[in-house]
Amino acid sequence: MEEKKDLRIRSKVISEGVNRVPNRAMLRAIGFTDEDFKKPMIGVASTWSEVTPCNIHIDALAREAKSGAESGGGAPMIFNTITVADGIAMGHEGMNYSLPSREVIADSIETVVGAERLDGIVAIGGCDKTTPGCLISIGRINVPSVYVYGGTIKPGRLNNEDIDIVSSFEAVGQHQQGTIDDSELHKVECSACPGPGACGGMYTANTMAAAVEALGMSIPGSSSTPAVDDYKGQECRQAGELVVKLLENDIYPRDIMTKKAFENAITVVMALGGSTNAFLHLLAIAHSAGVDLTLDDFEEIREKVPHLADLKPSGKYVMQDLYEVGGVPAVMKLLLEEGLLHGDCLTVTGKTLAENLAEAPALKDGQKVIMPFSEPIKKTGPLVVLRGNLAPEGGVAKMSGQKISRFEGVAKVYDSEAEATVAIEAGEIVEGDVLVVRYVGPKGGPGMPEMLSITAMIVGRGLNGKVALMTDGRFSGGSHGFVIGHIAPEAAAGGPIGLLKNGDKVTIDSDTQEINMHVTEEELAKRKSEWKKPELKYKSGVLAKYAKLVSSSAKGAVTDADLE
Repeated sequence: MEEKKDLRIRSKVISEGVNRVPNRAMLRAIGFTDEDFKKPMIGVASTWSEVTPCNIHIDALAREAKSGAESGGGAPMIFNTITVADGIAMGHEGMNYSLPSREVIADSIETVVGAERLDGIVAIGGCDKTTPGCLISIGRINVPSVYVYGGTIKPGRLNNEDIDIVSSFEAVGQHQQGTIDDSELHKVECSACPGPGACGGMYTANTMAAAVEALGMSIPGSSSTPAVDDYKGQECRQAGELVVKLLENDIYPRDIMTKKAFENAITVVMALGGSTNAFLHLLAIAHSAGVDLTLDDFEEIREKVPHLADLKPSGKYVMQDLYEVGGVPAVMKLLLEEGLLHGDCLTVTGKTLAENLAEAPALKDGQKVIMPFSEPIKKTGPLVVLRGNLAPEGGVAKMSGQKISRFEGVAKVYDSEAEATVAIEAGEIVEGDVLVVRYVGPKGGPGMPEMLSITAMIVGRGLNGKVALMTDGRFSGGSHGFVIGHIAPEAAAGGPIGLLKNGDKVTIDSDTQEINMHVTEEELAKRKSEWKKPELKYKSGVLAKYAKLVSSSAKGAVTDADLE
């Protein structure tokens, strides 16, 4: 309790005492008055940026949060951090910076809050890495905090059908296959993203927003309210007011982000059929909050939770559709009624999860976005942990939308995404192949790039389910197909995937949860003795630092795991 009392007066280090006149003089220049120095200083961490539609509206939301904190009795100030647009970084060297940007976001928020001695935080995110980046910093700093998601984009419309950013990636594959022409491809490009908000399906941004709501760290309903909805501003004002109340009531992030709260988050991700990136990000957030979370926890929950949401990329609907039938709170209400959530977990409202959900409406009658428990899309969660001689620490497969659960084929091995792309374009990847892309893990990439371009090309060429893709990199939440990522240990760290050769037979079985290459122990030992650790691809700058510090993907690819 003493620790909390010390945190409660962080900003008084700056606002009180004769020696602090220079500190106060600087704050007066930004508008502080004598009365403001008596109030808790609240930071509004904004991820506003013009580099992506996901975050382009967040400057206005940050001002709403500031207004709420001010009316709630705080002295608020807005500061910014970065964002990376994964959709723009995809398919080229820029994707190496995507996952490291999560650490830059977390480090920068921690740095500002630590330097300015802020008493509380409202953090507002949008694109994929902003949500986990904000939550990692909140877990580290442990000052009263509320997270608000900037919201999902509306679906685009083309030929009387909804489309989204993934449609544009898949259209590239269709164009290469000759099934659509230049004009049709251009129409997809011009229609896919109609305005502000994060990618509309149950991709990584919406997955993590839903997970954080289930974790108890965001305004109820925040994860499914669309970006352009007027209520999004009200959520931000409410968040500003709430953070002051949390401070007054000595409620801190680590009081909320408990092991049971993370179990709630995983449950919601499984029910919604979320992105495999949830493994990386929830592991990293748990690490920041001092919670012991492992891949085994995901697997234990997966076995109990059915996949209920018919959402893209493997389903029909988008987040806007879910919002219109009750949103994430209605899904959580259903899961709670079925005994799959811990209702006694504390949340940022100061109430328990069960108390929040008692006020939430149920799913609308006749809706088709969320299937009933009697008719689930899949009886267990679709995000499966696989282990075997190719992935001793684990790999992750997303089995939603897959008609097959086992794949056996011949490996075609590439040491970069670029090499694999050329092979696909040249027609070298055919039915029955196991396409392997390695040396693209956290260290090897570096940055564990996503393979959305490759998976989209496979789908666009009509090879979905006919080709397996395996990588020590990762996948966009928009990827679908028979794909296995996060293979650990990664090739650059000496993992067995680095010993695989063209022509080796590989078996992937999601029922037995195994992933193996059919190579004798003697042959593997010989290959291992001949293997040479590659040099880091970058010798300086952020990617060099990241590659040296980053942990295994099985531990969340964090950069502060082994610093002692």
